[in-house]
Amino acid sequence: MTIERVELGLKDAGVGCACCAAPSASTTQQLPVEAGLSATLLVEGMTCAHCIASVTEELSAVPGVDDVSVALTAGGTSTVTVRSSAPVDADALRVAVAEAGYTVSDA
Repeated sequence: MTIERVELGLKDAGVGCACCAAPSASTTQQLPVEAGLSATLLVEGMTCAHCIASVTEELSAVPGVDDVSVALTAGGTSTVTVRSSAPVDADALRVAVAEAGYTVSDA
């Protein structure tokens, strides 16, 4: 049996993602989300498809959230867009990201 190793292009920055490292302390940011609008969250620490799935799952569980899309920047600050048809509590979004093991950035 032969096992082939495939390089995925991700570099270990010594930090890891929330899948394999302890989450950082969260920061605060104003995230106004009104009915029929979207909010953009800058999320730090995401590196892979599992990270995207974790954040998407937690944010989708927030009441009022209709859709979540992620533009991954592996090892950097990823852009997460949350769309809603009803008002969404901004603190609930931050808590959901923290529950997934990541940090919302102030930048």
